[in-house]
Amino acid sequence: MARLRNSTGQKHRLQLSSSAEGKRASAALLHSRHRPDLRRAAGGSPLPGQSTGGCAAEPQGSSPVCLRVGAVMENTEEPSPLRITPTVRALSSALRGKRENVPESSRGHGDRIFPEPEKLWFKESSAKNLRNRDFLSPTTMLNTLYADGQVPPAVMSRVLSLRGSGVLPMAGGEVMGEGLRVRVDRAAAFRAVLAGGATEYLKPSSQRQGCVVLNCPTLHPKPNTPTPDTLTLGQLRTILLADHMGALLRGQGFSVSYCPTLPEDSDIIAFLQALGIDWPTAPANWTNEEREEKIQEALEESAYRERETERGRRTSGGGGRKVEEGENEGALRVNLKQVFQEEGLLGYDPSLGTCTVHRDSVSHLAQLDLATADCTGAMATALHVTSCQDEFRQQQIAMLWRASGATHTQLCCVCLQRHLVCGPVKTPGSHLTAAQYLQLRRGQMKEASEMKYGDQVEGQTWDDIIRVMTSATVRFELLSTVHTSPVTLDVQREGGVSTKGPRGGVFVMYNCARLHTLFDSYERGVEKGLYPEIPECSQLDFSALKEEGEWLLLFNYLIPFAELLDQSGQALDGEGGGARVNIKTEQICKFLVSLSKDFSSYYNRVHVLGEPLPHLFNQMFCRLYLLRALRELYHSALDTLNLPPIRQL
Repeated sequence: MARLRNSTGQKHRLQLSSSAEGKRASAALLHSRHRPDLRRAAGGSPLPGQSTGGCAAEPQGSSPVCLRVGAVMENTEEPSPLRITPTVRALSSALRGKRENVPESSRGHGDRIFPEPEKLWFKESSAKNLRNRDFLSPTTMLNTLYADGQVPPAVMSRVLSLRGSGVLPMAGGEVMGEGLRVRVDRAAAFRAVLAGGATEYLKPSSQRQGCVVLNCPTLHPKPNTPTPDTLTLGQLRTILLADHMGALLRGQGFSVSYCPTLPEDSDIIAFLQALGIDWPTAPANWTNEEREEKIQEALEESAYRERETERGRRTSGGGGRKVEEGENEGALRVNLKQVFQEEGLLGYDPSLGTCTVHRDSVSHLAQLDLATADCTGAMATALHVTSCQDEFRQQQIAMLWRASGATHTQLCCVCLQRHLVCGPVKTPGSHLTAAQYLQLRRGQMKEASEMKYGDQVEGQTWDDIIRVMTSATVRFELLSTVHTSPVTLDVQREGGVSTKGPRGGVFVMYNCARLHTLFDSYERGVEKGLYPEIPECSQLDFSALKEEGEWLLLFNYLIPFAELLDQSGQALDGEGGGARVNIKTEQICKFLVSLSKDFSSYYNRVHVLGEPLPHLFNQMFCRLYLLRALRELYHSALDTLNLPPIRQL
């Protein structure tokens, strides 16, 4: 009996029951009727009445240029996962033809100016547009390529017969008023994505190498370790962002370490654990004194140290204040401006000037030195995740680290430093610490659960559910906004956290739980003999997935997800661009909320587990394949937020 194991270790039986064995041949025949490539392999003709493409009916009076795609030769090699970017690139290349190889200098004065390849095509995403097209090359683009926007038949044929690694198969296309629109062979795309359980679509498209140190200045002692009662909401935002970035980068193959190491019995560790954050710890009696002494000595011997003869009445780096005579006499001071000027570092505040080195700064640098101790290779990246209020101070720390020479270690040639800066968190009409905010959201979550489920809400299981749902609420509230922008929270105590409606984390977790409930119901139906077990993918005809919500879920979420995961690592690739790095850290949260809206709309409209009638099984199984992949998509996306899925709500 064949079995399919999902990412959570659960097994899904893929054997038809004995009562369904007689339907295998019929299913294979049914499948072949929707696969013109199978019938044409021997050079046969389409069956009478068979359509070879997908040109939709057009309004009267329109005269589209329409070509349809014929047979696709079978590829004996392992197919590459379908991707949006390679498809757009291939479409652009087909539309431009040989023009893209003409050098700029060879074009005469009267030559047509051709647009950039990435601007030629747009992927559609709205349900309305997906009814008649999947990709569009607008008329304005066609007019720059061809006289009067008339696409030659040879070019149309080239566009619709695309082949290549990761390129979606095309079914048909036409030139209409809005431009050249093409449609994907949807049945083939469903089969390609779902055949292997969609595993290649649930992880980054490529694995990377390198070491990333995620430094969270909020958690460094100043001089004492912070507590939940002293932690601001803006600081909490930086911690959650560092945790999210760590999960994203680990998934891409980076070696990730966190800084600083915290005392294992501290209140802040218990607070972080309540949010599902696993931060590195050390015994309470552990010290980092050896590294601190090494950093202190390196700064004293640094070429950027300010000598007594240079000091005079120089400007302090702490906001332009003059250093009075006799103040901080004998203190160690470093010229930070000289560091970034001589090393050609961009994006640092020109008012950094010189600064006095205090003990907490040395402790901070020693923690960074510890976090990079195991980094190997040509380069590591230290990503300082800081609030906008602390950005200047963190730039000082970064330049002190440079001045100490500790960014060049024995194992790692150089440590590139980038700053991920978070905007403030505002709570109009109220002022809450991080501890008070978490307590408020936990109480609201428990109250909402009791209103919905009554006396069931008790015991360890419900405590765990409320803890995870509270963490989901907090993470989505603080991470769904562009990291440089402010977040405004409603923290009025009379408000509540609804388990219905598209409200961030609760809504996402609820819809993920609905998928678990669906498959539990199906398994019970199998045990009762109502349904056969899920057949092999090759036995199914995916042309049965005709509901517009089904294609929307595959095309907008399952296929693009791997490329979405790639983006955080790509943002760290460039060495230029200044001290700050902007990463679209809000995209996973927005992706999950949008996915949940579209899935909820589909699930409320479509009855997946229908009547136990043999002629309905093919469509039901196709939908189960799609929704099983969707459930694993939820798990993969939630994993980047360190949120475990909840099986039932």
